[in-house]
Amino acid sequence: MAALSGMPIGGKGGRSGAPHRTGAAVRANSIEAGTFEDTFFPRLAAGETDRMLRGARKALDNANGLRRIARKGERKLSCAERILARLTATAVRVFEELLTLARLNDGRVFPTYDYLVERTHLGRSTIQRALPILEENGFILKQRRCKRIDASGPGPRYEQTSNAYRVLLPKAVIAMLPRWMRPAPLPVDQEQLACDRAEETKAMLATLSCKEFAEATVTGPMGKVLAMLGAGIDRREREVQLDAQPLIDSYIQGGTVLA
Repeated sequence: MAALSGMPIGGKGGRSGAPHRTGAAVRANSIEAGTFEDTFFPRLAAGETDRMLRGARKALDNANGLRRIARKGERKLSCAERILARLTATAVRVFEELLTLARLNDGRVFPTYDYLVERTHLGRSTIQRALPILEENGFILKQRRCKRIDASGPGPRYEQTSNAYRVLLPKAVIAMLPRWMRPAPLPVDQEQLACDRAEETKAMLATLSCKEFAEATVTGPMGKVLAMLGAGIDRREREVQLDAQPLIDSYIQGGTVLA
């Protein structure tokens, strides 16, 4: 995902950090709001956000220790340690607010910068620095979003809206936690069942036409557009198969090609 930068946002967000019009040009890697969220946001188990916050605070303790090691020159930090050492208390505070939104809204997190400023009492520039730190350490996965607007001219028009954030607990952080704080391992039979289902889904998708594949994998307006394009591709492939031209200048006789 691309690094965050400031965007002009008007008004204040609601409890869920509802999207706002920004007036800014649509940025790279943006996806239309309402077309991907159902698969992007995870379903969080009871108490999972509390466990994530404890993990982030444990990671912050380790980050503070790594910074002390670096200052004293005791040893050279590895690349992964240097990334973790950038984790700050303000970044963990922002993560705490994202976790609160995730707990209140069934994992759906899409706050504006203004919302985070109001809730955390941190400066806008501080939040702009904190979010990339959380992202590079694996605590959040960010997806830029845009929305369709009414405008004159050919083709649809879009504008930027708030980003969507998926909250995570990185594997490296899980390894730091005491055993009682780690998530229970998936039973072997359940793990095998999940693998079997994934293989079945993959095999099923491989049998679909382009139109059917778009309808099965993408929802919303974008899915409809892709389905229309897929139908055109399917129609063209059928025409090519039906209109195959025979060889005019050559004949195959007894296994010999005569020109």
